[in-house]
Amino acid sequence: MGICLPCLGGQADDYDQPSPETRRRQMAEAAEKRKREDEGRGVKDPEALKRKQQKREEIEKKAEQSGGGEGGLRWQVS
Repeated sequence: MGICLPCLGGQADDYDQPSPETRRRQMAEAAEKRKREDEGRGVKDPEALKRKQQKREEIEKKAEQSGGGEGGLRWQVS
């Protein structure tokens, strides 16, 4: 048993389709939103995590600038 929907029977001209540029923009916004949500998944305080990452990057930059002549092993803290 099928559903009879006469209002959708091949009359696609009645519906406004967004322009390709609008559609691209909407898809990009949705992708950014998903990315932000995925980054914060499982993290209680995403802002604190970002601050820690930035601090770690600054420390690494300072170490690269000042300790260029050491040449020892480099440890990565996670």
